[in-house]
Order: sequence, then structure tokens, then C-alpha cells
Amino acid sequence: MQLNQEYFTAFPILKTNRLTLRKIEEQDAHEIFEMRANTRTNEFILRPNMEKLESAKELVQKVDEGYKNKQNLAWAGLLREQKKIIGTCGFSTIDHRNLRAEIGGELFVNYWGKHIALEAVTAIIEFGFNSLNLHTIEAKVNPGNRGSIYLLEYLGFEKEAHFKDFGYYEDRFHDLLVYSKINPNHKKEKTV
Repeated sequence: MQLNQEYFTAFPILKTNRLTLRKIEEQDAHEIFEMRANTRTNEFILRPNMEKLESAKELVQKVDEGYKNKQNLAWAGLLREQKKIIGTCGFSTIDHRNLRAEIGGELFVNYWGKHIALEAVTAIIEFGFNSLNLHTIEAKVNPGNRGSIYLLEYLGFEKEAHFKDFGYYEDRFHDLLVYSKINPNHKKEKTV
């Protein structure tokens, strides 16, 4: 069993009722900077607010290199009738050998509570299992991020771990939860 490699040759565009999910491009750097400069966007992520546009441009290049090296698949999310991105989401790391990927994302604050994340994450999970042939998708979440935890549990993710004092940031330690979902199409093989 292996991952479907065709999606590392031609980037997959996903469409939902309200969204188009496409490759993150150089012109998206401004919106990514706006998102990552916002304290509310970063509230549950152990990272400082982005301080300069150049950092967003470097991030876009890093994501592009990761895709070329088959290490990630990251989408920019756009409402169908708009040109500006409203968020990013995707597989930040892909473990080809174990058919496993970590999902993560961010969304402009003014789109929170509108089920946009649910729509995007659902499409990406379906793609990951049905097209890419992933066995497991995992998500790492701050225990205080109730919205993300609810979303993951609603989508059938199960909590696998609670790491205490996992990361040190802003003069204190923070816990980390790990959630995962196994591809329902993959039957568990019994070992003797």
C-alpha cells in the first residue's frame, strides 16, 4: 500500500459548496501576513504574531518547496465569488512510509463561526483518504482551543494523547492534545 503520487505532480484543486481550495501562491503572502499578524488567529498556536510581509513571502516559498519535495499539501481557501484567500489548510507534514499526515489550518477571524473550517477540513479529509490514500490523519491542538477540538470530534477524530508541558512559549509550558482519524476504507489486518 502506498500514497497516490499523482497529486505531487499536478496540484489538486478542491471545490465545496462555498469554497475553492487551491495551491498557495506568491500573491497570497499579503493575506497570510494579515492572518498571522492577528493575535486572535494565533491565540492557540505557540508562535509569535508575524511582524513583516517578508516572513509571509518566505513561508509561501517554504510551503512550495515542501510540496515539491512531497512533504506537504497546503491549500489556500477562497470563497467561490472572491479572489482573496480567507484561510489556509492542509497537510503540514506527510509521512509516506506510514501513510500518515498531520492536518492544520488557520482562518481569518471574521469567518469564524460560519462553518467554513468544517467545509474545508471535510473536503481535505475526504481527499486525503479517498484520493491520496492516507491511512491516518492526525491533528495537534492546544487544549484551550475548544472550537478546533469540537470540529475534530464532530468529524470523528479520537483523542490519542495529552502531552503535559509539551511546549515552552512566552515564559511558560503548554499542553498539547493529539487527535487522529483512521481511514474507514482501510481494513485492519490481523497479525499472528
